[in-house]
Amino acid sequence: MQSQSDLAPVARSNFVTVLAWIFIALAGFTTFISLLQNVMVNLMLPLDDVHLRKGMQEMPPFIAFLFSHLQLFFLAFLIVSATTLGSAIGLLYRQNWARLVFIAILALGIVWNIGGIALQQMMLSSMQTMPMPPNAPKDFTDGFNVMSKIIVVFGALMAIGFAVLYGWIIRKLMSPAIRAEFAASR
Repeated sequence: MQSQSDLAPVARSNFVTVLAWIFIALAGFTTFISLLQNVMVNLMLPLDDVHLRKGMQEMPPFIAFLFSHLQLFFLAFLIVSATTLGSAIGLLYRQNWARLVFIAILALGIVWNIGGIALQQMMLSSMQTMPMPPNAPKDFTDGFNVMSKIIVVFGALMAIGFAVLYGWIIRKLMSPAIRAEFAASR
């Protein structure tokens, strides 16, 4: 005997449809932009320039690392953007693999945002150890310190906000109703 849930189709939630379309638009745009960035970085930037390598020795260690691995950084961003686009399209078609990949990408986004807070602090603290220009106004250092604190607070609030949003989306995508919706479309 079939149960009532076997006979009645599972309704498609507006949440998944709207989420999928939002991320299709965002990830489509970021994939296109990161594709152009990869072309630019790989074809137009002279990364082997001796002057650039000499200038990296004077940079803070993290910035020097980033510049020495710039192509890899942009390639990773392209891969994440394209994967997000593919999983968002899969969400629209209620593919369970896409739901799982999308959850993993959002979890990576949480780690990225929280790690970004530490990274921002590291970068700003390394900038504060750099010597100020000799002709800088007397209150330049004080203004720079105030600006740095504002940037840290705003950046932390944004990162925490996105981490909470991604956590909420993950929770919704893992809810029994949404899981049933994806199981019904197999």
